[in-house]
Amino acid sequence: MPQGPLGDDLLFAGTAAYYRRGRLPYAPGLPGALAGALAGTPGSSGDGRLLDVGCGPGILALDLAHLFREVVGVDPDAGMIAEARREAAARGLAGKTRWVRAAAEELPAGLGVFTVATFGQSFHWMARGLVAATVRDMLRPGGAFVHVADLKGERLATGGLPHPAVPYEAIDGLVKRYLGPVRRAGRGTLPQGTPGDEAGVLARAGFSGPLRVVVPGGQSLERNRDDVVAEVLSMSYSAPHLFGPRLPAFEADLRRLLHDASPTGLFSARGPSTEVRIWRTPQPEDGPTPL
Repeated sequence: MPQGPLGDDLLFAGTAAYYRRGRLPYAPGLPGALAGALAGTPGSSGDGRLLDVGCGPGILALDLAHLFREVVGVDPDAGMIAEARREAAARGLAGKTRWVRAAAEELPAGLGVFTVATFGQSFHWMARGLVAATVRDMLRPGGAFVHVADLKGERLATGGLPHPAVPYEAIDGLVKRYLGPVRRAGRGTLPQGTPGDEAGVLARAGFSGPLRVVVPGGQSLERNRDDVVAEVLSMSYSAPHLFGPRLPAFEADLRRLLHDASPTGLFSARGPSTEVRIWRTPQPEDGPTPL
């Protein structure tokens, strides 16, 4: 079986319908924290352009849209692009957003020059050296490459909350029972997980930094059974296509597991903290270049 996801158009196949509902949200203070961290970036005061690479259904791009004149989201999955376009229209943002179906490796794709490029938990799926160098050339001098992710290693206690915690360990065991012990990803597997050394990749591409910002989470969240099912089916390692004709059986077993864990159908969780790393392109010695 292939080892790795690069260029794999099945990586998130079938997950778009579940993604927005299923994924735990970024920390609620993220837009304000990012606005503060980007203060002084040319074009970051509402008149710049944002490129969101691996935008999925537009979760990050739409939450940040008020900070920019124009937002362009890029994703290779047609379902994700459709969901992003639908949500943008529902929020009244269709006029300032553009959604492009393309892999990150296909950039620059004639999209022009940007103030900020964001990667919401997506950069590790890409040919990172190629994408970093391309995006560097798409950013204005002093522009920002922004990596956004859940804070790794965080332990958020759910004791004292009104409902049982989501039984993630049991869910993981169920997924492995159906798909095997090695993590699946698109058409291949990830026996060693996703690649690291983001800092080295971006330094070699000519970026400086990073500035690290942690936006605290921890807010109490109530999740119902459908939310948890959506979360599981939104993940690359348990995407619907991986189960093939066994998907209905898997979902039935998952729902039984969740019923046993919480007969009321309700679960408690805490929202994760969000880690932001901001890298910069070089600026001319005489100061920032205006838009």
